Amino acid sequence: MPRKKTEVSEEQTAESTGPGNPEAEVEAAPVEDSNPGDNPVNAETADSSTVAVPPSDGGDMESDDPEYGALLQELGEAGGAEHSDEEPLTLDSAPDLPSPDHTSEGQDTVSVEATTGVDSDIPEASHGSARPAESALPRRDRVLTIEAGAEIQTAEEQEAVIWHEIQNAHWTRRILTGTLDGVERTESGLTVAVVNYKGFRVAIPVKEMMLITGRMPTGPEYQELMSRMRGILTARLGSEIDFVVKGHENKTHSVVASRRDAMLRKRQSFYFDKNERGEPMIYEGRVVQARVVAVAEKIVRVEVFGVECPIVARALSRAWVGNAADDFHVGQRILVRVNKITGDTPEELSISADVRSVSPSAPSDDLKKCVRQGRYAGRVTDVRGGVVFIRLNNGVNAIAHSCYDRRTPGKGDDVSFSVTRLDEDQGVAVGLITRIIKQNL
Repeated sequence: MPRKKTEVSEEQTAESTGPGNPEAEVEAAPVEDSNPGDNPVNAETADSSTVAVPPSDGGDMESDDPEYGALLQELGEAGGAEHSDEEPLTLDSAPDLPSPDHTSEGQDTVSVEATTGVDSDIPEASHGSARPAESALPRRDRVLTIEAGAEIQTAEEQEAVIWHEIQNAHWTRRILTGTLDGVERTESGLTVAVVNYKGFRVAIPVKEMMLITGRMPTGPEYQELMSRMRGILTARLGSEIDFVVKGHENKTHSVVASRRDAMLRKRQSFYFDKNERGEPMIYEGRVVQARVVAVAEKIVRVEVFGVECPIVARALSRAWVGNAADDFHVGQRILVRVNKITGDTPEELSISADVRSVSPSAPSDDLKKCVRQGRYAGRVTDVRGGVVFIRLNNGVNAIAHSCYDRRTPGKGDDVSFSVTRLDEDQGVAVGLITRIIKQNL
């Protein structure tokens, strides 16, 4: 029996939060109902081929709690017109094999396709026994392939396999990974992130994206917060998202999920669970792979196995960074070093990381490319407090306190730089700008 539809507002579904800086993004919200005992499947080692027994309550719609059920019902009604005439996607069961002595009605004898690659409807000339009429033979929906014994799945079969994978992931609580493709608002006013998983749309409410914390405001502050959350999600379009399926509906192929559950489970697995040597998989000083989820001019935000942290420009590279977007983009995977880990529970966990220390070269090695009184071409990366920061074309960082050109140097200008001193402690060349080669206007 279908569940009764209930209206769900942002105040009921999104966790409360306070105002903050949109570029820095708000830290993850604690989860009251998190239970480590509900994680039977490891985030990385779970076998994707595991088949789970579906719940026994039946029905086309399956959800873990009423809130997800209400959202799932609303999504199903919104997309019901598109799939109303379609049958639910299911995998066909294995056919019964005929006995050696006889062939039951509606079944083929040994197919010539499997051995010769030609249609088996051609009558046999070497046997006198009569063959069934062509109209009595069952229709073949399997694709006839050029190579004997090969099999090709149609688009419908591939879709059925993926849908079965989503169902299986829901029943086994296995973590899936998709791409953040959109930000939408439902008819009830709920803001959801739309994740693409192999062609299927997965809706994740804002409160399950781990972007907000604190108490939810009301009135104009609430509208401002939701606008900021949509801006943050828009900046993350194209990023990889881990999620746990919380409900699915067979008729309209609607899926609702939670990113928070997936991140908390990965935190537990990689930062708290210990191996046979009594240490976690991620510890301070270890180099790991991270996902870039947002990029600003002077900051990059990464997700490191369930934990997000910002990396400022000075920690991104040994070279002066003018714009982080020149070297990093959303969806990229980079190597980072975890410098510090704090927090005693998955909800309170936070880390700091950098990319600079992963680079094998030292600043003193770069200075060997310059000599005193030498002149080099470079580009201005920043100007602060009268100090001009220059990245020379040979890879050396330089600082200029004065400029002989009548024009004022600005960010992005190509300049000619003269070295007066080499500061080996800071790893920079100190000098002055002799002239501006080309202004970036």
